[in-house]
Amino acid sequence: MKIFIQILSLLLFGVFTCHGQITNATLLSSELIKANRFLAIDVLSNQYYEENGVLLKKNGSQIWQYKNLALGKILKIDTQNPLKIAVFFERFNTVVLLDNQLNEIQQISFSNINKASIITSAVGIAAQNKLWFYDTISQKIGLFNFINDDFKWISTPFQGNFKHYESDFNNFQWIDTDLNWFTCNLYGEIKLIRKVPEFDKIQIINSDSILFSKGEHLYFLDFKSNKSQEVQNVNKSFDFFIYKDQILSIFTNRQIKNYKIISYKIYHFTSNLILIIQK
Repeated sequence: MKIFIQILSLLLFGVFTCHGQITNATLLSSELIKANRFLAIDVLSNQYYEENGVLLKKNGSQIWQYKNLALGKILKIDTQNPLKIAVFFERFNTVVLLDNQLNEIQQISFSNINKASIITSAVGIAAQNKLWFYDTISQKIGLFNFINDDFKWISTPFQGNFKHYESDFNNFQWIDTDLNWFTCNLYGEIKLIRKVPEFDKIQIINSDSILFSKGEHLYFLDFKSNKSQEVQNVNKSFDFFIYKDQILSIFTNRQIKNYKIISYKIYHFTSNLILIIQK
């Protein structure tokens, strides 16, 4: 009873400071899949992966597939809208739009747009039936309207040596080879966000935080506090990761592993009592 009263007194009157933070991963599920590459998870928890050039979509026991080997390797897919999925084949300068069952809706060759010489190295779904694209010849960002089959440039030329890019309906973001992080909105306004650390793979969480891997380690970086925490208890070898709603999904060794991410703040009292509080 005496010990309890002393601890309670410390909690009420003791001086304490935040000593640090721990980010732990707790395994929720593990699933075997047959795939060469894991590509995406959409807002409906559908999983997308590639096996021998074939795009596969999986939800529970249901599997759909899209096959177009003539277009070569899939560079990237955009699943923001599960009813209209954009599949980018960089080698043939082509984007294919698919419905929710991976039926082909439209095939867009940037080599044949209004007799323009466009060579794309980055593509993503934008708002109002448009696609973001970056043209390596003009070094500009453009918006292509796939309903009207026309486009417009929205940026001035800039050096676009992308190390990584992402997009949503309203913004196109990229990190160049000098590790500068930029964003461009629908009006073509380009803004330098900040510099990021060296990385192997990265995901932009929001304007103040990123998740990135380096070597066999995975880190959360909060730019507001300028602190980076290594994620504990995850596989040391992985090919791909996605973080959403505190769930970390990792593709490794032909498995998808889902982890719950929990951060703890460590408070240090003047009496040397340490308290760990879950965020």
